[in-house]
Amino acid sequence: MDNHVARYFAQVGEIARKIDLDGVESLVRELLALRERGGRLFLLGVGGSAANCSHAANDFRKLCGIEAYAPTDNVSELTARTNDEGWETVFVEWLGVSRARAGDALLILSVGGGNLEQGISANLVRAIEAARERSIKVFGIVGKDGGHTARAGDCVVVIPTVEAALVTPHTEAFQGVVWHCVVSHPALQIKKFKW
Repeated sequence: MDNHVARYFAQVGEIARKIDLDGVESLVRELLALRERGGRLFLLGVGGSAANCSHAANDFRKLCGIEAYAPTDNVSELTARTNDEGWETVFVEWLGVSRARAGDALLILSVGGGNLEQGISANLVRAIEAARERSIKVFGIVGKDGGHTARAGDCVVVIPTVEAALVTPHTEAFQGVVWHCVVSHPALQIKKFKW
């Protein structure tokens, strides 16, 4: 054993100390404004981040009173669109049927944030482009400051990288840390936790 466990948890502490607290506070303010204007929140992610989107959508709805959706929750529609139209446009088409409009927002949960040149998470990039065309705000919790989400988003929290080989587990874990901080923020939370 090479002290992986000790190193990993030391890195967790380091990330927590380095996270952009002002960025998290800005995200809270943006989500509060979204709720006040009656906008909807669409949470987009793939892989482990898609699972985080599902959990986060629940928390934003239940605890904060924000109408929130994760398109990846509907596996039938997701796979039908992938089969018939292609993976790259799956979120764009979903947002179209949902009549996403100005006043709504995307929350991208992703490790890299999307990169067309590298062919990574093109569906996220296309969704961000569609959001821009419709004057929809783009928020994010990502692990790379060079990805499309960080470059094109209105309010994006970038999880600090402390070891490149562990950027995925740290980012996906800290997506949960950040959104749980946000949904428990006194300015945003309207319903108490059960425990």
